[in-house]
Amino acid sequence: MSDIEPVGLGFVAGHRGQAYAAAIGPDNDDVVLFSESPEEGFTQAAGYWRRQVPRAELEWLTLLRTVGAYGGEPCVVLDEDDTGDVPGLHIAYAGHSGVRAEALGYWLVDHGAYEVVVSRDEVQSVRVERISVPIRPDADRATGDA
Repeated sequence: MSDIEPVGLGFVAGHRGQAYAAAIGPDNDDVVLFSESPEEGFTQAAGYWRRQVPRAELEWLTLLRTVGAYGGEPCVVLDEDDTGDVPGLHIAYAGHSGVRAEALGYWLVDHGAYEVVVSRDEVQSVRVERISVPIRPDADRATGDA
């Protein structure tokens, strides 16, 4: 495996010159920003601070996801799994063949969705993808990307 530490999945947003962990919602037009310390306009919630803002107020919005390859097929790293004897990665199949996913040992978790936990050294070409997300939600609909 590469030296990149898996980060899982998540959004990062730019707001007023700062970068924040973020989540889209509760509507597609809104984003919730998260901070580990108190900031103006943020309210405390279970060990962190949060602030809901209109998505159009953001400077940028990016989806981060850790990807790699397992058994020669693309995968998305969902989480680290340190519950076994050997540190592992919980991964989701990102290919297009359910037959191939099952042959690699993935289990079906939902229609067309396969996951498995494997040893870290079995996942190759690990890298973080940064996918730019439009800050105007209507741009999603106009391009058909929603």
